[in-house]
Amino acid sequence: MTIALKLVASLLLLGLSASAWSAKKVDLDYHVKLLPQSDQAEVRLSLSQGSAVRSLDFALGRDGDYSDFKADGLWQILPGAADGERRGLWQPSADKASLTYRVRLTQARKAGTYETRITPAWALFRGDDLVPSARLDQQDGIELVSRLTFELPAGWKSVETSWPRIGKNKFRIDNVSRLFDRPTGWMLAGNLGSRRARLGATDLTVASPKGQAMRRMDVLTLLTFVWPQVQAAFPRHPAKLLVVGASDPMRRGAFSGWDSIYLNSRTPLVSENGSSPLLREVVQAIGRFNDHQGSDWISEGLAQYYAIELLRRAGGISDERYAAIQAWLTREGKGVKTLRGEQIDAAGVARAVILLQELDRETRIKTHNKRSLDDLTQAVMRLERISTEEFLQIAESVIGEASDVLDSKLLR
Repeated sequence: MTIALKLVASLLLLGLSASAWSAKKVDLDYHVKLLPQSDQAEVRLSLSQGSAVRSLDFALGRDGDYSDFKADGLWQILPGAADGERRGLWQPSADKASLTYRVRLTQARKAGTYETRITPAWALFRGDDLVPSARLDQQDGIELVSRLTFELPAGWKSVETSWPRIGKNKFRIDNVSRLFDRPTGWMLAGNLGSRRARLGATDLTVASPKGQAMRRMDVLTLLTFVWPQVQAAFPRHPAKLLVVGASDPMRRGAFSGWDSIYLNSRTPLVSENGSSPLLREVVQAIGRFNDHQGSDWISEGLAQYYAIELLRRAGGISDERYAAIQAWLTREGKGVKTLRGEQIDAAGVARAVILLQELDRETRIKTHNKRSLDDLTQAVMRLERISTEEFLQIAESVIGEASDVLDSKLLR
């Protein structure tokens, strides 16, 4: 780079820094009042200066999820799309402005189970549901400073989220990857039992409502045991990780959110096939893999691969047990003809894990143990989204030549 180009680049960086430094801060406060008697929460968005925001265009989902809107400024429900999804447009008034509405927290599933639920004693829900996703149109030179505050029913003791706590029942919402900071991730409120630990640079909290048979110390112990391997494999570690859980009739299994994981109390920490549902979702939460163009095998395969591999590296799986797991994966994925598609089934995941294990061995051999699948995974984590074609390109870059393993009919 010439001296002139370096000077231009330096001036641009200084300009950007000055712009960020001089940005006017405007408060965006979320106040959430939990209403167990109606299976709802009342949410209020408050702007300290409404003129800072030209509009917020919300994705409201289907009719009934959000209701009872009241706004300072202009509020209108836009015509629904063909799939029934509604949108709502808020244009705040100039001074202090607020938007208030109610959101349904209890989401029932078939067979009498619940995805999320609010009861007289506790509530387990996703922050993503409290405030729907929205397209933000704001004035130039504005930085919204977002905070989340909960108002709990009488007798409820506490609330847990994956965001930094800045006061009693109050949290700071700050996502540098998004212009519109909103609450996301699993959340839990009520009369709770919790266990906490500091794992490397991460504050871990395991919480559940009292009386839900959640094995909090078991979860804490497994993650403490495996965490050094998590740190070694992945470059990104959350400042805070929240694991929440409850028993039936909540949905069985484990599911990740923003720096958070839901784990049903009855779900084993390590399954009979040798993988760990909890570790699988830890990998999803940390990796934040976002595949597209029919490449679901990448995120699902990597999560399941590391759910086994991290436990093996930590010494939790013997060589004999690992061989048995390999045999099971091979049988499970034997009939799979392709891994391409928007959603991959259990057999496809098993076949994807075998493919990734073969890719790891190939990478180690061709690079004389200087590189492994970890290097490829770390590169994937740095991308906003990944396709099969991009995965192949990254693999070639890591290995130094085209991969024989990935030259497969499974990926065409």
